[in-house]
Formats: sequence, C-alpha cells, structure tokens
Amino acid sequence: MPRINLLPWREEQRRERKLAFLVALGGGTIAAVIVAFAAYLMMGSMVDAQQRRNEVLRGEIKQLDKQIEEINDLETAKQRFIARMEIIEKLQRSRPQIVHLFDEIVRTLPDGVYLTSVKQTDKRLKFDGVAQSSTRVSAFMRNIDGSEWLKNPELEVVETGKEKTAGSSFTLYADQVTTGGADDTPATSGKNRKVVASRGSAQ
Repeated sequence: MPRINLLPWREEQRRERKLAFLVALGGGTIAAVIVAFAAYLMMGSMVDAQQRRNEVLRGEIKQLDKQIEEINDLETAKQRFIARMEIIEKLQRSRPQIVHLFDEIVRTLPDGVYLTSVKQTDKRLKFDGVAQSSTRVSAFMRNIDGSEWLKNPELEVVETGKEKTAGSSFTLYADQVTTGGADDTPATSGKNRKVVASRGSAQ
C-alpha cells in the first residue's frame, strides 16, 4: 500500500488560515479606527453645534435682560407719574377746601379778636392772636365748635397784658375738617373744647 505525505498540504492550510486571520484582524483594526475617527468627528460636530446654541441662548438672555431692565424703568416711571398725578389731584381737591377754610376763619372770628398769625401743619391749625377779653376767646372757641370746616378747639395759653387796653394774648389750636372722609361731620359743640393752660385773669 502506497504512503501519501499530507504534511505539506496541512502546512499550506495553516498558512492560509493564519493569513486569513491576519487579514481579518487588520480589517477589524482598520474598521475600528475608522469608526472611532467617525465618532470623534461626530462628537466634535455635536459639541460645536451645542456651543453655537449656547451662544445664541446667551445672546437671547442678554436681550431679555435689556428688555426686563427697560420694563423696570418703565414701571418706575409709571409709579412716579402716578404719584405726581395723585399729588395734583390732591392739590386740586384741596383748593376749594383752602378757600372754605379761610372764609370760615373770618366767619368764626368774633368782634374784639384779631389774629397775629395762622400756621397749618397737615390738618392742624395754630392761631395766635389778641382778644379784648377771655370771654372773646371763649366765643371764638364756641364758633369753632359750631363750624363745618373747623373742629376740636384747644386753648393752649391765655396771657393777660399788663395794661387793660393791651388785651389778652392767646394761642389756640383747631383741626381742619376735610371733605370726602369721616371728618366731614362738624365737631359737636362744647364736647371737644380743651383748655390746656391759662394765665392771667379775664378782662
């Protein structure tokens, strides 16, 4: 029986398998490099796109900040305008009250009494004057009690002059009655009079 040597054929087959393995390994490596490079390019493109979006968002945010600042400025200007309008309306409403007030002061001032000064702080009035006698001051206070524009007379001081002809100096306080509020009702006569201090005797 003849003998057949298979070693060369097997050696050739092993070489072919090894070569195929090396070719497959090289192809896989090249494919992995290509995929990695493509992924790198894709990630770079995505990062660039996100950065561009971020820049656009920053620009929009700056625009919104400017608009918000303008709105705040407009709101502040609006509040100042409203405050000025309220002051103007208040002054317009108070103009007839001032006329009524001065007219009422003349009406309530009895004979024998004249005022040297009138000062107003908010709704509080201070009268400094001279009267022929203390009874004239009392009449002035009664007239204020019955007034529609004055109320709450308070006599702080009555000082009798050394000479009989000099009369009595007095300081008297009263409140102005404002329209459009609870103070519109006249003060009740005789209930709100308050004498704080008095010096000297009636003439």
